[in-house]
Amino acid sequence: MELLFLRRLFVKFHCLSRVIYQFAVVMCLVLGSAGCTDNQKKTNSSLESAKPVLKFTAIPDQNTTELAEKFAPLALYLSNQLDVVVSYVPARDYQASVEMFRNGDVHLGWFGGLTGVQAREAVSGAKAIAQGASDPEYFTYFIANPGAELEVSKDFPENISELRFTFGSESSTSGRLMPEFFIRQHTGKGPMALFKHPVGFSGSHDKTAELVESGQYQLGAINYKVYEKRVAAGLTDPEIVKIVWKTPPYSDYNWTAHPDLEKQFGAGFTNQLQSTLIGIEDPSLLSALPRDRLISARNEEYNGIRAIAKQLEMIR
Repeated sequence: MELLFLRRLFVKFHCLSRVIYQFAVVMCLVLGSAGCTDNQKKTNSSLESAKPVLKFTAIPDQNTTELAEKFAPLALYLSNQLDVVVSYVPARDYQASVEMFRNGDVHLGWFGGLTGVQAREAVSGAKAIAQGASDPEYFTYFIANPGAELEVSKDFPENISELRFTFGSESSTSGRLMPEFFIRQHTGKGPMALFKHPVGFSGSHDKTAELVESGQYQLGAINYKVYEKRVAAGLTDPEIVKIVWKTPPYSDYNWTAHPDLEKQFGAGFTNQLQSTLIGIEDPSLLSALPRDRLISARNEEYNGIRAIAKQLEMIR
């Protein structure tokens, strides 16, 4: 009896050991598989983070918070069309956008005529690839509040030396470069010599409109598209902030591509990017610029801007 009992106990123990062993094997396989999955996820994550990101910026010619909101959908559209990650990088001011391009922190920029020239001068091989359909014939409005006692005219306004005058950003084409050029052309004096009061630099076209409306400055130079957009949105009263002169046309905004795009994303990517930009038809995407449509651009189209910038010593 005792011997039989011991045999049965041995059999039960042996069976239990096999169950424990099998369970242990299964658990090892499960845990091993989970470990492999985690490792695979980490590997995939590393590969994703290693992919190059197409970063673009834009001159902050309007409210910077609004620009970030408007460029987010454009970044998503470009990402889907080009099958690469695209990210908008805001610039604190006009020159910061040029510096980011120079340093390779961004590889695409929505620049003004002057900042585009500066960016391409800073980076050999950089190319203007797209522009708004209106950009080859761009212009500036000189705007005034009632205190200036000026009326709209086809001729450059006279008797303005006693007025308080403001440009936009120091590096703006429509808010500084071209207005200064026309001031010199029509008066024979630079703005610092012409105006009796210190000349202002508002920093953006929106701010120029606000400063002229408030009376802090009586006269200012503003991008015509920003002015018309503000009037349409009810942000600027055209009876208080009046257009007194419209400049002759000049070339302005452009998308400029960094030559490193070809290294980062492969040969032919710049042409693909150009085609994608020109092919945008969605008004909500174009409104970020704001433009009705985009057309191709070439560096040579901005030779006039480059010559004026050299003349005014804004580039070397």
